[in-house]
Amino acid sequence: MRYHGSCHCGRIAYDVEGDLQKVIDCNCSHCSRKGYLLWFVPREHLKLATPEQDMATYTFNKHAIEHRFCPTCGCAPFGLGNAPDGKAMAAINVRCLDGIELAGLERVPVDGRSF
Repeated sequence: MRYHGSCHCGRIAYDVEGDLQKVIDCNCSHCSRKGYLLWFVPREHLKLATPEQDMATYTFNKHAIEHRFCPTCGCAPFGLGNAPDGKAMAAINVRCLDGIELAGLERVPVDGRSF
């Protein structure tokens, strides 16, 4: 299925394809403060409508994920990184996808504080 996502003001927009059923509910300091619910997809499933140079980037800890956010509204709709096997991945913040019923998604807890 195809989903459309964006930041709050719409400056960052994208489409993503995949089977959205489970999300990662991480307890690390970053995810818990921002309320992220993440859906990891292969990078090629993310199609940006906004040039990457129009986005700001934040990394922390091991700098494994480049969290992209809007310099205008501050919303962070996705991040980019690599899976343990080296494959390019996108971490989609499902709270930024249009028309998603969060109650219908299976939440998989991840102890990110221990990483």
